[in-house]
Amino acid sequence: MKIHNYSAGPCILPQEVLEKSAQAILNFNNSGLSILEISHRSKDFVAVMEEARALALELLGLEGKGYQALFLHGGASLEFLMVPYNLMKENGKAVYLDTGTWASGAIKEAKYFGETFVVASSKEENYNHIPKNYSVPEDANYFHCTSNNTIFGTQMKEFPDLTIPTVCDMSSDIFSRQMDFSKFDLIYAGAQKNMGPAGTTLVVVKEAILGKTGRTIPSMLDYEKHIKAESMYNTPAVFPIYASLLTLQWLKKLGGIPAIEKINNAKAALLYSEIDRNPLFKGTAKNEDRSTMNACFLLENEAHTETFDALWKAAGISGLAGHRSVGGYRASMYNALPLESVQVLVEVMKDLENKI
Repeated sequence: MKIHNYSAGPCILPQEVLEKSAQAILNFNNSGLSILEISHRSKDFVAVMEEARALALELLGLEGKGYQALFLHGGASLEFLMVPYNLMKENGKAVYLDTGTWASGAIKEAKYFGETFVVASSKEENYNHIPKNYSVPEDANYFHCTSNNTIFGTQMKEFPDLTIPTVCDMSSDIFSRQMDFSKFDLIYAGAQKNMGPAGTTLVVVKEAILGKTGRTIPSMLDYEKHIKAESMYNTPAVFPIYASLLTLQWLKKLGGIPAIEKINNAKAALLYSEIDRNPLFKGTAKNEDRSTMNACFLLENEAHTETFDALWKAAGISGLAGHRSVGGYRASMYNALPLESVQVLVEVMKDLENKI
């Protein structure tokens, strides 16, 4: 049976990426060595790193615009710390938008470095929407936001135009939709939600914003040191970076972000239409802020839970359970999830309606 993988992360990867990765584990580039055992300083892997960094910038439309792409350790959670270390001046101030669990985690870390001002929060409504009509103090060192909130199924559709650096955690929707990425001075994303396996983090940063804090930054947390070392200041996560490169190559061959956005919009429209049509279900996020990546929904009557769970599991669906913060169900529809898998889920929802 085909498995329809709705896991929120680590997420589904394209089949060809899995196949090429598996082959590379046995024999990488016909070297007789596994990708798991080659030197990160070898010519073969240096080429992987260089192409991955260049391709990330190319797909985001940031080539030749003063940005550097890095593949680092520590997940997006370490970036909660690295961002204020590198951007908040001594006795400075940072501004954050609180839209979910991970935004809240970033705020917590920033408070260790200086004044951290939350311009708006949807916490009191269990993060079921994106705050609107907030103003950003432009005397701050930077503004930080989270583009997509995996747990709560909300997504920012608009971003403020600011004169201060704008930082965005795009862990769960990077490379999924067209945007003017040059509006952001620093973007970071854990690979495991839309780009590759867990173990590496993409950071895209405009070099001009660095080196202005007056702080002494520990070497491993200093973006400038990682840039100077061409993302090899220490041994990089060789295999996750290679698999991420394969995923970026797959996306480029597909037609890049414009092509995948059309597919993602079609998947989201199909599922949300059924959630809204079917009287047995209801969405949790405000309609205008619904995420194309993570659709969160509940049963109107929890007495149907056992029946529905049996149906979707029998259909080969995996990873549909919602996060404990929301309950119910969460369908994570990342780039590699085919439209066919969404059609299967919709048919199961219709089947439940017919049985009740």
